[in-house]
Amino acid sequence: MTRDASELTDRLGRQAEAVCRHYLSAGRREGRYWLVGDARNTPGRSLFVRLKGPESGKGAVGKWTDAATGEHGDLLDIIRESCGFVGFKDAADEARTFLSMPHPEPDPSPRQRLTSVPVGSPEAARRLFAMSQPITATIAEAYLRKRGITTLHGTGSLRFHPRCYYRADEHSPTETWPAMIASVTDLDDRITGAHRTWLMSDGSGKAPVDTPRRAMGNLLGHAVRFGVAHDVVAAGEGIETMLSLRTVLPPMPMVAALSAAHLAAILFPPTLRRLYIARDDDPAGDGAMRSLIERAQAVGIEAITLSPQIGDFNGDLRTLGPDALRAAMRVQIAPEDVFRFMDFRALAGTGM
Repeated sequence: MTRDASELTDRLGRQAEAVCRHYLSAGRREGRYWLVGDARNTPGRSLFVRLKGPESGKGAVGKWTDAATGEHGDLLDIIRESCGFVGFKDAADEARTFLSMPHPEPDPSPRQRLTSVPVGSPEAARRLFAMSQPITATIAEAYLRKRGITTLHGTGSLRFHPRCYYRADEHSPTETWPAMIASVTDLDDRITGAHRTWLMSDGSGKAPVDTPRRAMGNLLGHAVRFGVAHDVVAAGEGIETMLSLRTVLPPMPMVAALSAAHLAAILFPPTLRRLYIARDDDPAGDGAMRSLIERAQAVGIEAITLSPQIGDFNGDLRTLGPDALRAAMRVQIAPEDVFRFMDFRALAGTGM
């Protein structure tokens, strides 16, 4: 842990109950613990945060464990998960605001800040993502909801830019359209690229341009991430594909690799034990699935394919509805993951 992270964690621990009341408001105190459903502030009792204890070491104040998933961490992780942040910086800034601590001074050099970077580079991707805003109450959120995607917790990897540049080719004029911006990150949460989906001004669909989806930066091996992967993760090509699956498997960590070729090359977390592969029903998708299964099995990771019923999972969600998609996933995922990742209140409504 860096010195900055360690200092923030210690300070948050001294106000553990106040942190929990603010970021885990769906829970409550019971004795020496704060109980809640998960780190994303879902109602329940499986996650417990220590409110009393030493500042460090075993049983330290602010440490938490989710009995349902085995996940654990500190209060800085709680801030990141409950707010839907992706990397350390946003969570650290939020923690400093909560603690009324001064934020680090920005780079005082305007010359350095305005230095141009290569078009399409990882640095250009980082700048674009930093210039964008959270998707809540934006055209990007309206677009996703129009496509049946309503489970939007933990989507800090998605942002919105109201006037994102678009050029069909080098000879065409530059246009501006609203866009959903997705950060592509490596296994250490460093942004290596970005994906843009240009949108209609009312969020009713994609913008009427030749290529409304484009990626930039260093993509190979990396992905757009939803949730923090430990022993189980689901991987697929498209952002909307994986967000559709999250609608019926909301706690399951998921990654979108953005193309079949990049899906075949995604890097595995060292703790990964089971990989779900969201299959796209086309030749490229089948080839990526086979390559990924071979790579996973070669390093001892169990690989399970998830198949849509009518072409892709967003099509299933929109045409068949969430109950039918949930029922289909119920029989495709491992039995122990049904208990771990599915909402039994929703399952009861399907008669499963």
